[in-house]
Parts: sequence; structure tokens; C-alpha cells
Amino acid sequence: MSSRPPSPDPSSAASPDPGSVPGAAALRGRTVVLIGGGSGIGLRVAHQVVAAGAEVVLGGRTPARLAAAAQRLGPAASWRTVDITDKASLAAFFAPLERVDHLFTSAASYRVGPMLALSDEDAESPFASKFWGQYHAVRHAAPKLAADGSVVLMSGAAGARPPAPAPAYAACNAAIEGLGRGLAVELAPVRVNVVSPGTVDGNLWAGRPAPDREAAFAQYRRDTLLHRLGTEDEIAQAVVFLFTNGFTTGSTLYPDGGYTLR
Repeated sequence: MSSRPPSPDPSSAASPDPGSVPGAAALRGRTVVLIGGGSGIGLRVAHQVVAAGAEVVLGGRTPARLAAAAQRLGPAASWRTVDITDKASLAAFFAPLERVDHLFTSAASYRVGPMLALSDEDAESPFASKFWGQYHAVRHAAPKLAADGSVVLMSGAAGARPPAPAPAYAACNAAIEGLGRGLAVELAPVRVNVVSPGTVDGNLWAGRPAPDREAAFAQYRRDTLLHRLGTEDEIAQAVVFLFTNGFTTGSTLYPDGGYTLR
């Protein structure tokens, strides 16, 4: 389904000042598609690009979450439901769009753990959702992509430095970086890049058990050069940079506080 939201609630959080958003002029009047844009990093990207004058199309599986996000963003936002693991759903999502200037897909659902502990289905889940989900999202978006547009794929610093026994998850993130390089060659002049964040204190970890979360956070603080976690806004700024820097393609950007260097 599709919907244009009513005016935003005046009590909701304000978007960033457009003057503070890098590349604001390059985003004005553009259409930015954010699958996973109803929450977390995707929603923070949405706030930043709307503040810069872009229109956003939010995608995800939960209508109530998407509608609430679009209402906060205002009339520049619309939303449609989509399941990135379903090729027919992706086709239906992109079909009504006349043009896609920028695409970012942060939606994924998977299990992580040691090879000897996970079932085959759970071990394959990062590839099924995070890798193939993004692959097929780009494939369905490709005919609509503007020649001077871009795609940003979502990987993770675990692909370069596994923090714990989780080989399939680490391999998936590394494979996404390779996918980005391959797509940059195939889709040129459309630019394709990868953002590979470290641990972020945000929506992804909020739903996990508190003891697991605090243990992971403490370990990450010890393991990074900056000795802190990232924020969703910091990762969103990296995504917006990759949207707007017209000479960057086939690259992986690590907003990880120096985690991969230790």
C-alpha cells in the first residue's frame, strides 16, 4: 500500500538544519528510497535528506512504523510496504516509482553465532536477508536509477574484523563489500558504495537482552581507537556523504571509531 502522510506533529523531534547537512544542494528535489527507513539508521538518513530538500520513499514490512516515521518527516515522505526477501514484493515496491536518485537498504533480519552452534537455516540467514535482499533490491531499482544517482549498500565492520565466532555473518559482510565493487563496475556511471559501520548504540541493539547488549558495548569500547560507540546520526552522515560525493564509487567507508585498525 502507499500513503502520503498528514502534516507532522509539532511536538515531534525537529530535523537537522538543512545548512548543516553536507551536500544539501545535491539532494534538493531528488528522490531517495530507503528500505528499512522506518527506524534506526535508515530513519536518521531520512531526516537528513529531507532536511536537505529531498523526497523520500520509505520501505519496510511494518505499516504502522512506516506511517509514523512518514508523519514525523512531513509531506516530503511517502511509504510502501516491502519484504526484501521476497522478489515479487520488491518488484511491486519499485514498479510505481518513475525515478530513483539514491537507494539505501538497511533492512535485514538474521541470526548470528558459531558455525558449530547454528542450524544451517540460521547460518544462511545473513546471506538470505542482508546479502541477497540488497542484491535483489538493487536489481529491481536498476532500471529506475538516475545516471548521476547512487546506491549505498549496508555491510558491517565484522566483515573486516570478526568480533566473535560468527563466520557466516562475517563472510556475508565481506561479500557485500565485494558486491558493491562489482555493481560499481556494472552499473557505472551510477555510483555504488558500501557503508560498513561498527557497533552503534541505537535501534538494532535496543531490542536485545540487556546483559548481552552491555557486554558487547563494553567490549567494543575497549576495542576501538575512540573508545566509544557510534550513533545512528553518525552512520547516517556517512551514507549522505556517499549519496552526494560524485567522485566516489566502488568504495567501502568504515564509520567504526577505528575498530578495524586494532
